[in-house]
Amino acid sequence: MGISWLEWLGYLSSIIVAISLLMSSIIKLRWYNLLGSILFAVYGYMIHAAPVAAINTIVVFINIYYLYKIYTEKEYFKLIEINEENNYIKGFFDFYKNDITKYFPDFKFTLEGTSTCFFILRNMVPAGIFVASEDDEESLLINLDFVMPEYRDFKIGKYVFEDNEKYFKEKGYKKLYCNASNNEQSAYLKKMGFKKISQNGKDLMVRYIGR
Repeated sequence: MGISWLEWLGYLSSIIVAISLLMSSIIKLRWYNLLGSILFAVYGYMIHAAPVAAINTIVVFINIYYLYKIYTEKEYFKLIEINEENNYIKGFFDFYKNDITKYFPDFKFTLEGTSTCFFILRNMVPAGIFVASEDDEESLLINLDFVMPEYRDFKIGKYVFEDNEKYFKEKGYKKLYCNASNNEQSAYLKKMGFKKISQNGKDLMVRYIGR
């Protein structure tokens, strides 16, 4: 006897919920869990399993509540400039080495030769780091723009590139650019206002300051 579509719905719901628990990003975890709980609730109602339907309906509203908080809650952000390497920086690079290499394979894990370096604090907790070197007086090459996995909901990128654009303007920069190593990073940069251009045979992502 073949498996009915209801059984497939139950399997699919279970798989999506399981996938949600593998997400390091809180926002992705919530979205996947929301989808899984919706399907599970439907599955519960369809097979007349009241406990399954009721519990997952509650989970749906819990996920909606926390997603609403994520997108609307006012948070505190601050830039802390880094003037030199220290044990914390070295430890940070070492801990996130594999994740950093995934998005910035050419990063040298040193601040030597860089002109702009800062940590991004989110509610006074270090959540990301930005490292860049001066290409010329008006252009800044982004060597590293890394956000810890649990904070990847675009709020930090929006704060750095949109809300705090004056930081770069006051330093005299008119252009930020970097090499996008994969599609995920390219999609993120596009959301942050970067545009793809070709320069000297290379594809670069560029954001012009003050435009």
